[in-house]
Parts: sequence; structure tokens; C-alpha cells
Amino acid sequence: MTTRPHLSLEGVGQPTAPGRFVDADAIEPVGFVEGLDFRPVLGEQTMVNFVSFRPRTEAPNHAHVEEQIVIVLEGELEFEIDGEVRTMRKGDVAVVPPWVPHGARTRAAPCLEVDVFNPPRETLLEHARAQQAMGVPADAADPPGHGSAADTARQ
Repeated sequence: MTTRPHLSLEGVGQPTAPGRFVDADAIEPVGFVEGLDFRPVLGEQTMVNFVSFRPRTEAPNHAHVEEQIVIVLEGELEFEIDGEVRTMRKGDVAVVPPWVPHGARTRAAPCLEVDVFNPPRETLLEHARAQQAMGVPADAADPPGHGSAADTARQ
């Protein structure tokens, strides 16, 4: 157990970037699947992704290298982790380790949930950089340490 207080300025290091406030609703949505909108917000090492499901929408089973934590804010969805399916409602949380198959679907009601990715989900990071390069306003713009749109174009 740690003896250092949880909320303290003791032992503070140097900030690595300025803090900022984000209006998630102002972020240009990313749509990979009809009825499913993603609004990614990037930190230096973590991504928070606001996800809106319309009724009767499915995010097919998939797996990825990034760890994912899912938090339902409104509505409900059926979430599957490695073959186990549960109905998630407001306040429910699912933890998906890297490479574990998972997917989700809504029935008659919509759902708003948040995905936390560490490291940031590469496919969303690429889209955020492309939006920035096109001049589309989105606070999913690169934080320090993630490279620029030009860097991404060179890869």
C-alpha cells in the first residue's frame, strides 16, 4: 500500500503538455459502420472515444492490440467479450485486454458509450490526423508526441 496521498502536489514533475478542455460534440464523427459514430479525443498516451450507436446497429466482433475499457453513459447495448454476451446499461463497464475478440449491438434503443484505449487506437488516430490535415475542426488533433499529419502521410 502506498503512503503517498492520492491528491497531492508533493513530488510533482514537469508537465509534458498543456492541459485543455474538449467539446466532444464538436468533434467531427468518424463512421466505419452505418449507425455507429466515433468521436476520439487524444491525450499523450491514452484515447477516449465517445461512441454513438443508433438503434439496431452492430459493431462486428473484432480484436486489436490496444486495451479497451467500455463505459455505457446512456441507453443499452449487448456487448460480447470472447463469446460471453451481456446487456450493458448506464454505468456498466467492460474491460477488454489486447487481442480479445469483442463486439456490440443495440436493439430498439440507441446507446452512448465511451471507449478508453491505451495506447490510442491506431485506426482512429489515423483518421484524426487526416481530419487535421484537411483542416476539419476536431479536438482529436495530435497532442505532443504523436507526430503530425505529414509524419503519417510519410509512413
